[in-house]
Amino acid sequence: MKRFTFSSIVLAFCASGAFAQTTHSMDHSGMHMSDSQMEGAVHATALVNSISDGSANVSHDPIPEIGWPGMTMDLPLLADAQIMGDVAPGDKVTLMLLKGSDGMYAIGAMMPN
Repeated sequence: MKRFTFSSIVLAFCASGAFAQTTHSMDHSGMHMSDSQMEGAVHATALVNSISDGSANVSHDPIPEIGWPGMTMDLPLLADAQIMGDVAPGDKVTLMLLKGSDGMYAIGAMMPN
């Protein structure tokens, strides 16, 4: 019985990451990104605290796909980041994070929820 319970917990944990990757509502059809960038994209829900040239300060939910707990942080905006619609401080958004060749994540797209 212990093995079954443990296996169930592990399966639920693993499935939640896969489910999170497929349940976002961001439309990727108009984005100018390579297939490899799109394949490695990670999505997260966040609250925008501020946006400046080249970065955004956000408070995001946990991102289990990359092992990040929920936190407030500055994230760089890619030069060609797609900001869909009007996004202002105080807005809840979905972020698409892309991992750069340096191993760091940056915002590739942002869409109001």
